[in-house]
Amino acid sequence: MRPGPLSHLLLSVATLIIAFVSVVAGAQRHPISGRTLAPTMGVEGAAWLDRPEREAEEAPSKAIAALGIAPGSIVADVGAGSGYYTVRLSQVVGPRGRVVATDLQPGMLDLIRARVDRLGLTNVTLVQGRPDDPTLPAATFDLIVMVDVYHELASPQVFVRKLREALKPGGRLVLIEFRLEDPRVPIREVHKMSVSQVRDELGADGFQIDKVIDVLPWQHIIVLKAGN
Repeated sequence: MRPGPLSHLLLSVATLIIAFVSVVAGAQRHPISGRTLAPTMGVEGAAWLDRPEREAEEAPSKAIAALGIAPGSIVADVGAGSGYYTVRLSQVVGPRGRVVATDLQPGMLDLIRARVDRLGLTNVTLVQGRPDDPTLPAATFDLIVMVDVYHELASPQVFVRKLREALKPGGRLVLIEFRLEDPRVPIREVHKMSVSQVRDELGADGFQIDKVIDVLPWQHIIVLKAGN
């Protein structure tokens, strides 16, 4: 972690808290781990996703490099938000590759569309997802990436089974999640996940952890593959 001035850190944390819908009562829990399912970030949180400090705080360029994505790959950015990762993935896969960006919220898709148009990207497709279905074509993707999204899924088990169907044989599912194991990470606990939670929850639906890449200041990069 590369901490900035205390005032900046407090502002970042406060902005994140405001950006999320508050759920005080009736919180749902994952049936396997008992983890409280987090509320979904609204479009009003897009500014936090695009904050100038994100590279210093989360090192997304290092995250993408660590994945070793081959040019020409077909990648899904699930829960793409404002498209921060989408445009970076687009550059990595190149003109022979494709990035499919999905989100539940039309407002987020509008932000991605504007970003893609502004940059003149021709290898990005937008898809409207649903709470229980990313609405991706079967056996299509070399890589599916979810950046700080999985912990927000309202129907995680159903959703994960759909993700598995969308992967090509040997394809990878990557979760980038704030580290629950590290109390220094300045994010609310409901928006963090541990490696053991990921192992238990996704293991129940046929995924196995291939490796954990811990090169980021605040987050785990957890690479999963579907078992036989």
